[in-house]
Amino acid sequence: MPQDVFEPLVARIQQVRPCYSVGKVVEVSTNALQVVGLNRVAALGDVIDLGDGLSGEVVRVDPAGCLVMAEGTTAGLRLGAPARHLGPRLIAPGRHWIGRVIDPDGRPIDGRPLFPGTTARALHAPPPSPTARRGLGRRLDTGLAVFDTVLPLAQGQRIGLFAGSGVGKSRLLSRLALGVGADVVVIGMIGERGREVRDFLEDTLGAEGLARSVVVAATSDRSALTRARAAHTMMTVAEYFRDQGAHVLMLADSITRFAEAQREVAAATGEASSLRGFPPSMAQQIMSLCERAGPGAEGQGDITAILSVLVAGSDMEEPVADVMRGVLDGHVVLDRKIAERGRYPAVSLLRSVSRSLPGVATEEENRLIALVRRYLGAYDKTELMLQAGLYAEGHDPVTDTAVRLWPALDAFLASDSPGGATEAFAMLQSILEPEVSPAG
Repeated sequence: MPQDVFEPLVARIQQVRPCYSVGKVVEVSTNALQVVGLNRVAALGDVIDLGDGLSGEVVRVDPAGCLVMAEGTTAGLRLGAPARHLGPRLIAPGRHWIGRVIDPDGRPIDGRPLFPGTTARALHAPPPSPTARRGLGRRLDTGLAVFDTVLPLAQGQRIGLFAGSGVGKSRLLSRLALGVGADVVVIGMIGERGREVRDFLEDTLGAEGLARSVVVAATSDRSALTRARAAHTMMTVAEYFRDQGAHVLMLADSITRFAEAQREVAAATGEASSLRGFPPSMAQQIMSLCERAGPGAEGQGDITAILSVLVAGSDMEEPVADVMRGVLDGHVVLDRKIAERGRYPAVSLLRSVSRSLPGVATEEENRLIALVRRYLGAYDKTELMLQAGLYAEGHDPVTDTAVRLWPALDAFLASDSPGGATEAFAMLQSILEPEVSPAG
C-alpha cells in the first residue's frame, strides 16, 4: 500500500501535544481577557483554549500576565476559569486542499472532511529575499480585452482592484479566476456576508473555477481576529503552492476588511488611532502581507496577486487605498459612473496603471496603448462640452479623432478576448488603423 495513504493520519498525530501549560482568567471584558500564569510561556499570536469551544489569541504580554482577545462571545466566562496554552497557530496545506473551502484555521466548511498536509507552516512568514527574487514574468492572458492590452497583468505582478460597493468587483474577480492561466487559484473572502460566500462559490465562481481553487472564507459575523487571520491563511496557502514551483493566482476580497479587522484588534490592545481612525500599525500590516506575494526566488513559483480595496465614495486618498497604491505593481479603478451606464468591467482607464508596462509589451503594442490613452484623455476633457452642445468640430484634430473613436474604444474596453493578447491587439489595431499615421 502506498505510504502517502498514511501521511494525513501521521500529520494529525504529530499535532497532538502530550502536555499543556495552564493559567487562569483574572479579568473579563466584552472581547478581551486578562490571563495570569502563562506570561513566561506564551508569545504574541499564540492560541489559548478557554473551554466550551471558546478560544482566544494572545495580543499582549507583560509581567502581570497576558491580554487575550477572545474569538467568540465571553458571556458566561467566569473569573478563575482555566486557560490552556496551545502554542503558535499553524496550518498544514496540501495539494488535496484544491477544490475545497476552508476557514482561517484550515478546517473545512464545505461539509466534507479534510486532513492536514504533512508539514505545518506558520501564518506569519517573511517574504523571499529582495535580492533573490526574480523579476516579473510573461504577460498573462485574461480573456478580457482591457487586461490583455492597455492594463496588462504579468506573472508575479501584484495589482489592486479599487472599487466601491456594487460596481462589479466580485464579478470581475471571478472572471479573472476563470480566465487567468495559473496552476492553482487561492481566494480569500474576508468579512463577506454568508449569503455572498455561497453565491460566489455556486453562481459566480462555479464548479469549473472551484475545481482548481482553494477558498479561504471568514464571514462578517466572525471575530476581528478570525477575519484578519483569513488574509494570512490565504497567503500561507499560496506560499505553499509557490514553494512547490507552481504559479499561483491569489485573489483577495477585500484588503479593506482585513485592515478594519486589524483596527479592532489594535483598539483592544490600546493602540491609538491616527489615520482617519486606523492605527499606525495598519500600514505595516498591509505592506508586510503584500510583500509576501509576487515573484519567488530561483526554484520557486510565483504568486500573482489581485487584491481588492473598497473605497467609500470613490475616495482614492483614504488610508487603506493610499497605502495599497504605494506597495503594489499597479492599480485598477472601477468607476461607478461607468457601471451605471452599463459598461462592464467598469474600468476607468485614465485612473488605472499597470507597472508591468512597457516591459511586457512590444514597441508596436506600447504605441497602440499610448494612442488609446491619448484619445480617451482628449475625450474626457471634452465630454462636458459635448453634453452641453458647446463642442464644434474642426478646432483640434486630436479631439476630433477622439470623439469619433470613443464609442468603439469604450466598447473595446468591455469586450472579451478569448484569443488572448494577440487577438485583442488586432481588435485594437482595427479600431485605430484608419486614424493612425505610420509615424503614430
